[in-house]
Amino acid sequence: MSDPTQVAETVRAAETRFNGVDVLVNNAGHGYRAAVEEGVEEDVAELFATNFFGAVALIKAVLPGMRERRRGAIVNVSSIGGRLAMPGSGYYSATKFALGGLSDALRKEVAPLGIKVVLVEPGAFRTDFAGRSLQQSSTVIADYDGTAGLRRKENDTTHGRQPGDPARAAQAVIRAVDAEDAPFRLLLGSDAVEIVGNELRAQIEELEAGRESSFSTDFPE
Repeated sequence: MSDPTQVAETVRAAETRFNGVDVLVNNAGHGYRAAVEEGVEEDVAELFATNFFGAVALIKAVLPGMRERRRGAIVNVSSIGGRLAMPGSGYYSATKFALGGLSDALRKEVAPLGIKVVLVEPGAFRTDFAGRSLQQSSTVIADYDGTAGLRRKENDTTHGRQPGDPARAAQAVIRAVDAEDAPFRLLLGSDAVEIVGNELRAQIEELEAGRESSFSTDFPE
């Protein structure tokens, strides 16, 4: 994912074998746990190279063929971490917020060309995300033990107990690709609906609480 040459070669090979790429699913990625101050620059650069820039490279590689055929679907797998950020997951969420923003613009650019974009936002699924693939900073600052520190791998008990079924998630993604009226943002998992719903309601409350201050910044009429 982080090697542009390999990305381009892979897409060319797929187009040759299958006479074009109809569906791209950007699912590759990994987590990274660290308080913001604990983040290691090289780790963060690799995280963005994989979770964001790798997806961008694949999107740009398949789009010429999709534009030529005037059809296709791009599925970008984000996370509920692309809607809100938990302590210790600031850098991971930053990659997913970036992917969400890019996807939102992309869908408006390519919809007139017959190309669909779906942004998948899963909750917790019983995959290896919280196991082998989860990375974390080697830097530990004791002042964050009660916030970001609680979510370090050695303190995380969620692995293997997540509520989501990956096989059912895959079927939901396939249905979204096939559907004429699929939502752009596809939440997966009951926990995702609850968590994101609570976040959106809190944001609306915050918006209303700051309305007077927000309006005060306009030029007087």
